[in-house]
Amino acid sequence: MGTYARQDIVFVKGEGCWLTADNGARYLDFGSGVAVNALGHAHPQLVASLKAQAEKLWHTSNLYRVEGQEDVAAKLTRLTFADKVFFCNSGAEACEGAIKVARRYQFVSGQPHRQRIIAFRGAFHGRTLATLAAAGNEKYLEGFGPTADGFDHVDLNDIDAVEAAIGPETAAIMLEPIQGEGGVRAATPDFIKAVRDLCDKNGLLLILDEVQTGMGRTGKLFAHEWAGITPDVMAIAKGFGGGFPVGAVLATEEAAKGMTPGTHGSTFGGNPLGMAVASTVVDIVSEPDFLEAVRSKTLHLKQGLEGLKDQHADLVEEVRGVGLLMGLKLKAQITPAQVVKAANEEKLLLVGAGDNCVRVLPPLIATDQDIAEGLMALSRALTRIARETS
Repeated sequence: MGTYARQDIVFVKGEGCWLTADNGARYLDFGSGVAVNALGHAHPQLVASLKAQAEKLWHTSNLYRVEGQEDVAAKLTRLTFADKVFFCNSGAEACEGAIKVARRYQFVSGQPHRQRIIAFRGAFHGRTLATLAAAGNEKYLEGFGPTADGFDHVDLNDIDAVEAAIGPETAAIMLEPIQGEGGVRAATPDFIKAVRDLCDKNGLLLILDEVQTGMGRTGKLFAHEWAGITPDVMAIAKGFGGGFPVGAVLATEEAAKGMTPGTHGSTFGGNPLGMAVASTVVDIVSEPDFLEAVRSKTLHLKQGLEGLKDQHADLVEEVRGVGLLMGLKLKAQITPAQVVKAANEEKLLLVGAGDNCVRVLPPLIATDQDIAEGLMALSRALTRIARETS
């Protein structure tokens, strides 16, 4: 179906931060499959894990115990706030599952009327009907019939608006620590702490959507660690599978108490192939030295982007982001599509976003040389735009 405005490039091979097209051209991948390829392309440990599992067992379904799920769940619960994990295949499914966990929690707690969830303008939680309603973006909702009820929207970083939106039917607050699709707009640490406090004060669950911000992308294993808080429920995906479609809902024992047999399920979720890859990703990304290296690369990338902003002040308004989830907020006369196109011509891959922003998302394994080359290519792309628009 014609649902994608695809760029006319066919990639046939990837290695590290580089992709090779069918015509032999090499591209530096600073899109990472929209923050998915956390460990780059064809990472030898991921390849070995997938090959080894593929020769043993692909699928049995969740009618039986799955050894790989128990292994990955043990790692995630050891590394995070969570006591329970539900495995699925994508970020949208993880967010949908998190919504169900929160509503079910209130139901079994004797408050079935508490079904509404406060969410934030500019958010993106996926393409299912419920997650589209949670984000409230009219552009994505248009033409799909009645909007799923149960969501109230307020502005990011406006704690007074959040407090005012809480009512007797409120079940939870759902928040992205950084709105990636929404334009790399970060919730401040103080705001995240205040939201946590409001949830505690009002008997609400805090749901964090860390689909894009999780698995080391910001220099911590999960972005909420920068604020020094923990959620009750969290959705993860994207980098969690390093390119293999894997997602999960993480929750505390208390938050997950309503998720009893028959309340939720997935045919493919947590299959042996996905778990073999995810287990290896978690092992690599959770290493303190790995996360320290991401933070070090962040300084290099951010300084370079700030330099480009100064150099092209007529095109770039602001540098945004945390870790290797960075964005350039563009001046009104320039569009993300223009920058993405110009970067393509310089053999650099970037990703557009909302709020007139373009995302810069290198794999977490990018070297200083990769980052330097990416910055030079982006500089050439901006120079090309300046010349074409002058």
